[in-house]
Amino acid sequence: MTAHRSPGRRKALARMGSLVLLLGASEIAVGATILAVRVWPAKAYTRVTIESDQALAARHFITEDPQRVVIDVDGLELSPALRELVGKIRADDPFIAGVRVGQFQPRVVRLVIDLKQPVAPQQFTLPPVAAYQHRLLLDLYPVQETDPLLTLLREKELAEKNAARQVEDQLADLIARMERAPAGATPTAPAASSPPTVGVAAAPPALNTPAPAPEPPPVTAGERQRVNRLIIVAIDPGHGGEDPGAIGPTGLREKDVVLSIALQLRDKLNAQRGMRVMLTRDADFFVPLHERVRKARRVQADLFVSIHADAFFRREARGASVFALSERGATSTAARWMADRENRADLVGGVNIDVKDAQVMRTLLDMSTTAQIKDSLKLGREVLSHIGRVGKLHKRQVEQAGFAVLKAPDVPSILVETAFISNPEEEAKLRDPEFKRKLVDALATGIRRYFAANPPLHRNRQL
Repeated sequence: MTAHRSPGRRKALARMGSLVLLLGASEIAVGATILAVRVWPAKAYTRVTIESDQALAARHFITEDPQRVVIDVDGLELSPALRELVGKIRADDPFIAGVRVGQFQPRVVRLVIDLKQPVAPQQFTLPPVAAYQHRLLLDLYPVQETDPLLTLLREKELAEKNAARQVEDQLADLIARMERAPAGATPTAPAASSPPTVGVAAAPPALNTPAPAPEPPPVTAGERQRVNRLIIVAIDPGHGGEDPGAIGPTGLREKDVVLSIALQLRDKLNAQRGMRVMLTRDADFFVPLHERVRKARRVQADLFVSIHADAFFRREARGASVFALSERGATSTAARWMADRENRADLVGGVNIDVKDAQVMRTLLDMSTTAQIKDSLKLGREVLSHIGRVGKLHKRQVEQAGFAVLKAPDVPSILVETAFISNPEEEAKLRDPEFKRKLVDALATGIRRYFAANPPLHRNRQL
């Protein structure tokens, strides 16, 4: 293909560089068919996926004033499937303001992504796996990460202020009604509104036009002290985004079930004084296994709980399980099988293996300590004893296996299999709000009792 040689483009390429995915001539698509386009927005990053029946070659570059990412994809004709990408951009996407798609050159489609903030793009391809064929992915990360520990603190304080304000407004409205009511009449209470949820920050307003990210306020001495006193629990809803996890007989997806449970557990624990929950994902997007661990360590979590609802090759398998890490191999064949299955999540969800940070984290994950595993078993036994009161247990002891997501060297970590979604009866339970409520209560009780017996060390974080 003859490259476009305008001075503006040469300048952009020289300034920002470009990434070319090099494929052999026999691998590059000629007349590839687009099977699907997907957009997964999240606070951490937004992912754009183009799935096709053949491997695609593409390159991207960044422009400034206005800020855009431009992607040229070879071997394509503009199709209705590609045009669908335009309508899949949400107004509340933190990174993308809009997308335009056009036929840039014969058999070259150009995607122009208008940005809301500066990004550091990562572009890569994935071969066919599971239900997917060839995928071309573009991940848009913020140029500068926010401090997650300080964000947790400020979100909690904002939520508590909003909740207090709602109560004050309702009280003021009731007093006003009493003053207006005739003598001897009983004033009616104001119409019930949704009860304030402690610990849940108000959703940010949707951004429809590019705008610079606001500078966070400086850290105060009081915030430093409050951070050091916080108990922080990392809750990890498994799978997400491109990776649906296990799918039940009637189509219930593991990623949806565990996110629902995790959100309820977050609210339950955030209502506890001095406790704050960090979710590895709070919406439907994919988080690589090593990144889940990194998120927990960045907030100096006092413990890590990964929530799943897995499948098994025997449909009759049932009951909840709790797992900790093992240094000496799995405690059972089933535990080893399930660890192997969970560790393949990166293949389905899609990880850019060329990123150096991923390799650094894989090295770090080999540093898990005996002390961490000992504390993880204590946590696991406490949680198992309480979820056993909600339903049947698959095993009555904490099992151990080499789960990659449990390898934070300094954070007690467990993986909870809430039920087997592959079992028709247990899939029905996972649809039942009352069952999930009882399960959340049991998980929260187990976590609180663990901290009561094992108070966390004082956090000394320099913000």
